[in-house]
Amino acid sequence: MTIMQIVYWLIASIGNLISLYLVNEHVSYFHSSLLVFTLTYTIVGFYDLKFSPHNLNRLYPVVAYIRYFLESFRTEIQQYFIANNTEEYPFNREQRSLVYQRAKNIRDTIAFGTQRNLLEDNYLSLWHSLSPKTVKDDAKSVIIGGPDCLKPYTASYLNISAMSFGALSSNAIEALNLGAKKAGCYHNTGEGGVSSYHLKHGGDLVWQIGTGLFGCRDSAGNFDPSLFSITAMLPSIKMIEIKLSQGAKPGHGGVLPKAKITQEIANIRHISMTEDCVSPATNPECRTPVELLNFVKQLRDLSGGKPVGFKLCIGNPAEFLSLCKAMLETGITPDFITVDGAEGGTGAAPVEFSNHLGMMCLEGIYIVHNALAGVGLRDKVRIIASGKTASSFDLLTKIAVGADCVNAARTMMMAVGCVQSRHCNTNLCPTGIATQDPARAKAVDVPLKSERVKNFHHNTLKSFYELVGSIGLENPDDLMPHMIKRRTSNGLLMPVSTLVPSLSTNVLLGTNDDQQILAEPWLLWWKQSNADSFYVYDHKIIHTSAMNIETPQDIQH
Repeated sequence: MTIMQIVYWLIASIGNLISLYLVNEHVSYFHSSLLVFTLTYTIVGFYDLKFSPHNLNRLYPVVAYIRYFLESFRTEIQQYFIANNTEEYPFNREQRSLVYQRAKNIRDTIAFGTQRNLLEDNYLSLWHSLSPKTVKDDAKSVIIGGPDCLKPYTASYLNISAMSFGALSSNAIEALNLGAKKAGCYHNTGEGGVSSYHLKHGGDLVWQIGTGLFGCRDSAGNFDPSLFSITAMLPSIKMIEIKLSQGAKPGHGGVLPKAKITQEIANIRHISMTEDCVSPATNPECRTPVELLNFVKQLRDLSGGKPVGFKLCIGNPAEFLSLCKAMLETGITPDFITVDGAEGGTGAAPVEFSNHLGMMCLEGIYIVHNALAGVGLRDKVRIIASGKTASSFDLLTKIAVGADCVNAARTMMMAVGCVQSRHCNTNLCPTGIATQDPARAKAVDVPLKSERVKNFHHNTLKSFYELVGSIGLENPDDLMPHMIKRRTSNGLLMPVSTLVPSLSTNVLLGTNDDQQILAEPWLLWWKQSNADSFYVYDHKIIHTSAMNIETPQDIQH
């Protein structure tokens, strides 16, 4: 027997006998409490020993529950008592504190120097200028809208990323939207549809159309143009975004069990309460690059000419080049492309997908920026970055490698009060943000938290413009990839643009005066791409690997 099994039998036998004897001799509060304790211990322990499905409970009756209790607070214990300021993921204490400080309009400076190791591999930094500048007021916004757009939108450099009602509580949605209105930025609805909470305060909205077509589908789940047009024409809807994939789980759909579908959610999404709500991995209207672009045109026409784009996480770059070929073939270009990074993740996702699929945001932006430049379309399409933006430096790096503006999700949740408890998928959010429990949702004070969203937005942008000026620029448009330095393993500082060769305008079309020789891997990706299909079989990697395998050591390597 284990020690705790021995302890159990001692308490169950001798402990109960002693307690009964004491109560019999003299009834007191202490004696009665002792008897209640030993009897309860005996009953719970007997169940653990004989019936519990858990190994720990059978070997360590009763006390095993202490382990489960402490495990339920593991994240909080680690946050508050163990981890230092820079070692937590996905957001460390330094990052979270910065968001809270800026959201509350309190001091956001540090004393006694940096706590970061400036020599660690892949550490990013900037070279400042001895001639700092001030960013011009007319350079503090971004116009989104290509040549076919009738109603271009003027966007902020920092905006609120996609988070659905259903994933977030009604009060959280209201706080974000009212905050967006106060800050002068847009608020992405997420794929769950446009709710009354998105519309209540009149903040600018980007309506995201997910793979489930929620809010614009008929009873069979097919796209309904009339339903779409009704919502798309609302004054608050400034842009429409087609979701192809997201960084947290690219290539993966989702299921909302019917047990969790309320009448309100059913009405917003135009779904039934009697069956599970399925978000397929593939948008049924966008099975090929040409279909996607035709859908972009259809939505732009049905919305009265509002900007329409799509969101994706970059995987095989050849597949994005297939999209570029389709743009050239059809003459249809999106007004914007939102590039999500593998480090993103407000929604629940399988751990394998979050950990191992997709490009990082900076890599994805750089690929998209250069691909569009290579086919001569960069000036027609805006790039929006989405993926882990906590500071003005995060914002600047994304702009520098090719983005025009940036969306933030989790840090906007932090501005509303999120403490990174990581209970978003349990309906037990301790701050009332990522939950549908009405009692918990009431904890979110909409007027107060909207003000904090505004403060975080304002203070982050203020710092961003100061950073841009510190490197000698007056306009964020002048930021370039080579300005971001990356520390290599041998201690050298190299521009992030050295990871993949950059492309000059039109080089993929062969019309460049310089007749630039395409370096690998661009030439391979371009040859593999196909306007009629997204899928590209990456045979080059497999073929090269197979040719180099000669010995058992090679196989292991």
